[in-house]
Amino acid sequence: MTDGGGGGSRPTYIQIGTSTANFSRAGGRRGVLTVETGLDVADAALHTRANQSAPRLRAAYNSVISRAAASLRGDAPPDVERLARDLQAATDQTLGRSGARFLLGTVMAF
Repeated sequence: MTDGGGGGSRPTYIQIGTSTANFSRAGGRRGVLTVETGLDVADAALHTRANQSAPRLRAAYNSVISRAAASLRGDAPPDVERLARDLQAATDQTLGRSGARFLLGTVMAF
């Protein structure tokens, strides 16, 4: 938000959205992995680039989350730390440089 006076702050948060992927649970049942994603981008130019790249970021995140879901075995919970690292790497790769901090929201496997 800006205060209109030129000295205010601007928002740095970008909500990317929720991604889901299917996986097999114990006993052959189907499961769903749901992950909420967002970014914190302080650099104005990179913030603009991240906003413009939101569709590419969603595609990259969907790919990472699908791989994470495929690696789930039985009723084991997802490795949230690895997921966050992989999603940060996808963020940096998609934007072409570091500087955008990936924010991991709710992670549910059900």
